[in-house]
Amino acid sequence: MANKYLKAKNCEEAIHFSQLHSDFSYISGGTDLMVNKYQKNNTSKTLIDLSDISEMKKLQLNEDIVIIGSAITLSELEKNNELISLFPSLNKAIKSIASPLIRNSATIGGNLLCDNRCMYYNQSEWWREAIGNCLKCDGDICIASGGKRNCFAKMVSDIAPVLISLKSSICIAKEDKDIIIPLEEIYSGDGINPHTFSKESIVKEIIIPKGNPKTSFEKLRERKTLEFTSLSCSISVTGNNIRVVLGGVDSKPVVLDFEKSVPVEDIIIKSTKKCRIIKNDLYSREYRKQMIGVFIRNGLKNII
Repeated sequence: MANKYLKAKNCEEAIHFSQLHSDFSYISGGTDLMVNKYQKNNTSKTLIDLSDISEMKKLQLNEDIVIIGSAITLSELEKNNELISLFPSLNKAIKSIASPLIRNSATIGGNLLCDNRCMYYNQSEWWREAIGNCLKCDGDICIASGGKRNCFAKMVSDIAPVLISLKSSICIAKEDKDIIIPLEEIYSGDGINPHTFSKESIVKEIIIPKGNPKTSFEKLRERKTLEFTSLSCSISVTGNNIRVVLGGVDSKPVVLDFEKSVPVEDIIIKSTKKCRIIKNDLYSREYRKQMIGVFIRNGLKNII
């Protein structure tokens, strides 16, 4: 477990703490991080708590955009009637995550930054050693892919596909300034180091435009509670544009844009081809590929 626990008053102090303690992790809700610590997948010696930073707990509904602080809990968001009305697919995604009790602690920022998962990695230390450590825990090969030298641990955030389909951006606090970038740009596609920004940087806010698109969200998992996703599919339709975003089937969200005139079956074929689905889930590769088609077909049928 961690040797030191520090509570930051603001982003500047949190970043300062991170510079003093190189072996650290940021924590807010802790619902993902603490499980990884118990399984010894996270061995950081210092925890820097962001849960009391007021600027990360604000929800602003402006005329053209909605700004959500990354430390706001999922339960707070799922009870906000105005947010439900504006973004019903976001509300559906939030309610699909974990359980009501866990959502009382879990934050929207934490879900976006949830560590990539794999059935060969998210196990006890004893289990991982018995099967032979994979790339993500300092082994030599990716076991799930049959021996490849790249890690294909899957991106499992359910909120990321929805927010990307809504063309959201995020504000990242760095040492010297804040920057705003499209949400999809924070995902690297590397299962070991899944995010593109530096470890010291802090995801401060999520910015969602109020474009009023038609949206859908579907999720495949073993049970309707507690399970991480095996496939998440979010679709938005704005004007002549269709955006399909898939999660749980690659090391980063799979994002595709189409014109409305493109046949549905072509959308399904192109979306499925872009995914790097490997055998790192309880569902088979073939079944998950089939379900991409089902979710896209049903989603477009309901919103077009």
